Amino acid sequence: MEWSLTHLWLILALVLSLAELASGVLLLLALGIAAALTAIVAYLDAPFEWQLVAMGVFSGILVPVAIRWIKPRFSPRGVAYGTTGTGVESGQRYRTLKRDYDGASGIKINGDFYRLRVTPDNLTDLPEGTEVVFDTFDGTTAVVHCVNPSKEQ
Repeated sequence: MEWSLTHLWLILALVLSLAELASGVLLLLALGIAAALTAIVAYLDAPFEWQLVAMGVFSGILVPVAIRWIKPRFSPRGVAYGTTGTGVESGQRYRTLKRDYDGASGIKINGDFYRLRVTPDNLTDLPEGTEVVFDTFDGTTAVVHCVNPSKEQ
């Protein structure tokens, strides 16, 4: 069997598509599909320069389509990935929770549990269900203040 550019484009498509399993952002899958379509162009005996142009055109079409229109359909509604800790949660109200294995007080932000510290008295233990307002993060600790200060103790 003789190796050709078609085989190399198909191998690149396979490698990119398999690498997508590790990333999950659909970028590598779009590039893998673009490489597979370029393999078809190579099979039609187009010169290598035209194969590169085809890869660029297919990538230029498929990458924005995958990221802008297809990826949001696979994301849960209301979750803005990559925003936790940037300040977008500041001012939001949360109810405190107790963690099962150690009884630590905390709040859940975007599905993740964060231990809390209450300002200004630096309390770290509140009853479960206490309503708090998120201020900022201090490392992985959520700095909050109580909505109703009489419920602190």
